[in-house]
Amino acid sequence: EADEEVVQEEEEDEFAQYFNGQAPKVLITTTPNAGKKTVGFVEELVSVIPNLEYVKRGRKFELQQIIQFCRNREYTDLIVITEDHKVPSHLTLIHLPEGPTAHFRLTSITEGQQILGHGRATCHYPELILNQFSTRLGHTIGRMFAALFPQVPEFQGRQVATFHNQRDYIFFRRHRYVFRSGKRVDLQEIGPKFTLKLRWLQKGLYDPSSGEYEWIYKADLETSRRRVFL
Repeated sequence: EADEEVVQEEEEDEFAQYFNGQAPKVLITTTPNAGKKTVGFVEELVSVIPNLEYVKRGRKFELQQIIQFCRNREYTDLIVITEDHKVPSHLTLIHLPEGPTAHFRLTSITEGQQILGHGRATCHYPELILNQFSTRLGHTIGRMFAALFPQVPEFQGRQVATFHNQRDYIFFRRHRYVFRSGKRVDLQEIGPKFTLKLRWLQKGLYDPSSGEYEWIYKADLETSRRRVFL
């Protein structure tokens, strides 16, 4: 019965259009006058997510204006990378046109070129793996990530993008699988790799003053190692 309820919710939720065949069209931007490390991270994400368009942000553009810009041009999602001391520190993911909005802390970034023996990315659509998003909140977050990627991977590229949730830390990795002699298959990491930690989820579009929060992280929630939210 619970499974039937989840299926019905999925048929009617904000992502239903995407899962019924709508192609994602995603824009990414940063805080105004972003530093070199932040821009470098954005460029790595552009190589990860197909149809991702980077638009440099000037000082005069407020986030609400950018959201409206994206809605007017039928973007399906907006990603905003913010920084602290010129280092990328947070990622905000806004599903368009009506939300939800998720805000993550961003840590442990390693660029592809820093990974020993890294592979080269190609423009093929990757396969997507979403691992251990098991709660209702986790299910929503997993669908937000899934909606960024085309539903039909191009298997000839042998590229896999993975979001792995472990105790509410979301680890991102990108690999290529390499067929060796016989039945052996190896994984070659392409990069980048980074870690996300959900800070809050809003039901609608980004609205820090009067938005309705579905979930907010609080340190006192972590009372038990067995308690997880995603």
